[in-house]
Amino acid sequence: MTIATFAKNIVRNLRRLSQVALVAAAANLTLGTTATAQLRVDISGVGATQYPIAIADMQGDPAGRTVAEIIRADLTRSGQFKLVNATGAALTAETPVSHDDWRSRGADYIAYGSVSQAAGQYTITYRLADSVRKTELDGVAFAGSEKELRRIAHQIADRIYEKITGNRGVFSTRLAYVVKRGDVHELQIADADGQNPQVMLRSKHSIISPAWSPDGKKLAYVSFELGKPVVYVQTLATGQRVPIANFKGNNSAPAWSPTGDKMAVALSRDGISQIYVIDSDGSNLRRMMRSPLIDTEPHFSPDGNSILFTSDRSGSPQIYQVPVNGGEARRITFNGSYNISPALSPDSNNLVYVTRRDGAYRIAMQNMETGSEQILTDGPDDQSPSFAPNGMQILHSAVQNGRSVLAVVSTDGRVRQTLSTLDGEVQEPTWGPFTN
Repeated sequence: MTIATFAKNIVRNLRRLSQVALVAAAANLTLGTTATAQLRVDISGVGATQYPIAIADMQGDPAGRTVAEIIRADLTRSGQFKLVNATGAALTAETPVSHDDWRSRGADYIAYGSVSQAAGQYTITYRLADSVRKTELDGVAFAGSEKELRRIAHQIADRIYEKITGNRGVFSTRLAYVVKRGDVHELQIADADGQNPQVMLRSKHSIISPAWSPDGKKLAYVSFELGKPVVYVQTLATGQRVPIANFKGNNSAPAWSPTGDKMAVALSRDGISQIYVIDSDGSNLRRMMRSPLIDTEPHFSPDGNSILFTSDRSGSPQIYQVPVNGGEARRITFNGSYNISPALSPDSNNLVYVTRRDGAYRIAMQNMETGSEQILTDGPDDQSPSFAPNGMQILHSAVQNGRSVLAVVSTDGRVRQTLSTLDGEVQEPTWGPFTN
C-alpha cells in the first residue's frame, strides 16, 4: 500500500485535499457569529433500564413551562427515562408531594419547582422526590437571566440524571462540528441537544479535526486557508486564534493532553506522516518515534501516560499504543483488517474506533481488558467517534440519505440519536468536556 493510498483511506482529513484552493484571502474568514440553523434531533430505541419519572411544569412564571420542556427533552434523549404525564400538576417548590398518588400514576420519581422573576433576573428552585422511598433526593436554586434559562434547565437535567442513575449527566456540555454548505465551511459549537449553535470560524476552505481543550475554553482544528493543512488553536471567548503547527508538509490531527499543556499532532515535515508532541503554545516539538510507514490520528489516554494512534506498520490500518515518554508501540486492534480513529473512554476501559466490515464503515467498541468487540452502528459511512465525557454515549458522523449528519449511539448500541440540519452537511464531530 502506497503512502498516498493509505492517506486517502485512513485519514478522512486528507481525502478533502483535492477540494482545497491554494490560497485564501483574509476576507474569506469570519470569526464568532451566530449560526442560522439549529440541529434537528431524532431519537430511536430505549435503554435496557428505563426510570419512570414525571416532570411537572415549574410554577410561578411562564418560563417555568419552557424549563420543564427542556428537562423532559434531555431525559428523553438519553433513552434511560420513561416520562409519566404530569399535566395539571401544580407543584411549587414548597408543595408537599403525595408520593402514593404519583406511584399510582406509574412515576417512581417526580421533579417539580418554582420560577420567579424580578428585574430581568430569574430564580429557579427545583426539587426531585423519590415516590418509592418517599424521600426528597435533591433540591437546589439557580439564578440567571432569560438567556441563561436553557443552560439552567440542562443543569437541572444533569442533576436528575446523576441522582437517579449514579452517572454524571452531559446535557450541559457542548459539541463541536463542521457544517458544509456548498463551498462554505463553518466550525460551530452547540449545546449537547443541538440548540444554541454558534459559528467559531467560517471559511471557503476546509476545516477539519476540531478538538476541545480539557477545560472547554479552546478548540484546536485544522484549516486549509493557507493552501495546506495547518493546526490552529482558538480561544472561544475572544475568537483569538494562533497557528501552533505550520511546518513543511501536512499538519493534522491535533489531540490535547489531559492537562492541556501539550498536544499530539501528525506531521509530514520529514516526508511521511509521524506522531509528534508539542507544547500547546507551539513550542518544544518532539518526535514520538520513527516508523517507515504512516502514523497518524494520535489520541492521549485519559491518564496522559500513553498515546493511541493509527498506523499501517502491520500491513493494514490498525490502532497502536505507545508510552508518552517513548518506547515500543503495542498493537491494540486485531479484529478486522481496517481499524482507524481511536478514542478511549474516560475510564480507559473501552476503545472506540472506525472499522470497515463488508465494505461499510462502522463504529466499533473494544473492551481494553478482554479484547471483546461490539459493532455499534450499521454504516454505510460512520466516522469520527468521540465519547461523551461520562462515557455513556458516542458521538460520530454518519451518512443518511446521501447527506452527512451527526449521530449519537449509547455504548450498548440500544439508543440512537441523529442530529441534522436542513441546509447543510454536518461532519467532524467532537464532544466537549465537563466544565462545571
